[in-house]
Amino acid sequence: MKSFKHRFVPSDPDLIYLDGNSLGRLPVAAAALAQSLVEQQWGIRLIRGWNDGWIELPRRIGDKIASLVGAHSGEVLVADSTSVNLYKLAVAALESRPDRREIVTDAENFPSDLYIFQGLQRRFPDLQIRLEADPIAAISEKTALVSLSHVHFKSGYRHPMAAINRAARDAGAYTLWDLSHSVGAVPTDLSTADMAVGCTYKYLNGGPGAPAFLYVRQDLQSQLLNPIQGWFGQKSAFDFGLDYEPHSGIDRFSVGTPPVVSLALIEPGVDLLLEAGMEWIDARRTVLTEILLQANLEEFGFQPVTPYDANERGSHVTFAHHEAWRINLALIQAGVIPDFRAPNFLRLGVTPLYIDESDIETALHGLRQIMQSRAYENFPAARPPVT
Repeated sequence: MKSFKHRFVPSDPDLIYLDGNSLGRLPVAAAALAQSLVEQQWGIRLIRGWNDGWIELPRRIGDKIASLVGAHSGEVLVADSTSVNLYKLAVAALESRPDRREIVTDAENFPSDLYIFQGLQRRFPDLQIRLEADPIAAISEKTALVSLSHVHFKSGYRHPMAAINRAARDAGAYTLWDLSHSVGAVPTDLSTADMAVGCTYKYLNGGPGAPAFLYVRQDLQSQLLNPIQGWFGQKSAFDFGLDYEPHSGIDRFSVGTPPVVSLALIEPGVDLLLEAGMEWIDARRTVLTEILLQANLEEFGFQPVTPYDANERGSHVTFAHHEAWRINLALIQAGVIPDFRAPNFLRLGVTPLYIDESDIETALHGLRQIMQSRAYENFPAARPPVT
């Protein structure tokens, strides 16, 4: 069986890291690259680095990410943050559909996505935001945009992307997907989607706060305008013309100068996923998440909220428990790092590149011991700002 554990910087050898759905591990190659970036590329090459390859990073890494999400070369760009990219593409979609003022989403979407849409109501005062349990049934001739998280950040539920894309297209609406919890974790086919965004610091192992990416289908790129007309979205940026003329392709969705150091460090993690192959990742994800779902934790008061159907879930398994926060703390002390999401959810993230069956069984053994001994009662109920 393939193993990629040794391709990541080792920490505590006894640590079981089940939080790759929040922040991925550090690839060995990224650690080496970081030193080269600072000492050689920046330290020695200085400004010459831009023509040594820095300027190509957003597109080059974007094309690699495209291979992971079923997109084509020239359809994915690494830039900005997930929220900024969502804003850019949502505004572009609404401006190109002036006769439609409705966004269909759901209450399980990531909150910051909903914040972006709520903020758009100041720019488009007649905009309606519909939170629908059944997005397909809600799509109508009023709908400009259907925007959902492909995999829900709490439950791990995975939307049927192809069916939603088809329903939206039939109604003349655009689709805009948030792939933050699915890119590098589950098979994704954007061939029928219009737009997408996603982060790179979870399953892509790009590092904390690493730049995000956006996808725009090839035939739509010339029809949509970036609402933030920045320097790097200009067709001939280094001509320094006073009038803005956007790039004809995906580069029109650039804004400012790419953050070279953090941007470049995304590539080693993406390369590992390409080497492993999404077919292998998906097969391993299915096996490992199934072990968690079949662990019979209900006797301890856990209620699984993640679907049992492998085609309907992502790569994290979530359990509801009224003591989820303190159980999370007890697990961390026991050498297992999960994560907690309010109000009462314990998430166990499965990253096949560095998690295997023995890790899952060790984590479950530790969890059962904590529950049997009620060790979680030794921890405070108060929560810090970051959970």
